[in-house]
Amino acid sequence: MKMNKVLEKIKFDEKGLIPAIIQDEVSGEVLTLCYMNKDALQKTLEEGKIYVFRRSKGKLMLKGETSGCIQIVRKVSIDCEGNSLLFEVEQVKAGCHEGYFSCYFRQVDKDGNINITAERIFDPKQVYK
Repeated sequence: MKMNKVLEKIKFDEKGLIPAIIQDEVSGEVLTLCYMNKDALQKTLEEGKIYVFRRSKGKLMLKGETSGCIQIVRKVSIDCEGNSLLFEVEQVKAGCHEGYFSCYFRQVDKDGNINITAERIFDPKQVYK
């Protein structure tokens, strides 16, 4: 993919980041919201796998590099203002470091209770030692 053409349309924030929504290509389920810097976006577009900028660690990471739960890019969209991205991906195994397919495995009911509404795919204690 021609990186310069894409970068011309992107508006990174004052920290050099842009939010990226990651969505399963088959189900349409939102898997996660992450942040990318220029390097993460460039590697993502070049390699076809999601790279993120981990704000908590201050570094670039391949999504799933520890767990093997990578996300293979199938489609990239840019919002109307160029300040967020949407990636449709083929999710390998689970998208959440907690072991669920999506990071949005908890739902809030009308009484304000938070309930787990999905099955855990893997035990994170076994993966992240």
